[in-house]
Amino acid sequence: MEATISKRDKIAEAALVLFAERGYDGTTVPMIADKAEVGAGTIYRYFESKEVLVNVLFQEGVARLHESVMRGYPSSGTIREQFRHIFYGMVGFAKEHIHELYFIETHSNARYLDDLSRDRFQQLLDFLHSYADGGKEQGWIRPLPADALIGIVFGAFTKIFTLIRAGKLAETPELLAQIEESCWDAVRIHHP
Repeated sequence: MEATISKRDKIAEAALVLFAERGYDGTTVPMIADKAEVGAGTIYRYFESKEVLVNVLFQEGVARLHESVMRGYPSSGTIREQFRHIFYGMVGFAKEHIHELYFIETHSNARYLDDLSRDRFQQLLDFLHSYADGGKEQGWIRPLPADALIGIVFGAFTKIFTLIRAGKLAETPELLAQIEESCWDAVRIHHP
């Protein structure tokens, strides 16, 4: 059983890296097989097709991101405390699953996502929309559409982690705290 899990995991990791770096259309099953060091036929023992593989990876990645953001979520906390929690939940996810972060970002509106993938992503968006709408109702968050607010924070976040991964920024607790504060400043209403 261990060999089965190991091969599946190698295939999934190889596909994830290739999809994140080259996109779905730029990634072939033989490329995945080469990177995973398995035969192309082995991939089809675990995944019916490349489309099934990309959907499974997307669903698993979104589930991990959602779990990372929700773990210990302070539902009775202030909007500011909740924002900090969401941000650091994304930090934890990015540190452990950097390729999944880019994969989710670049594939979230893809034509080949199936209904289950779209539903899983929508559940994450629904949570973020609810947070943004609650913050707007309480007068803490700018009155922009929730998708714009998510884009402002998530776009900045993924760019920062791209720079960290490329070695252009050194990740430190101080840097992350300043980035979190800057992201909050970008979406909050500045009270006198």
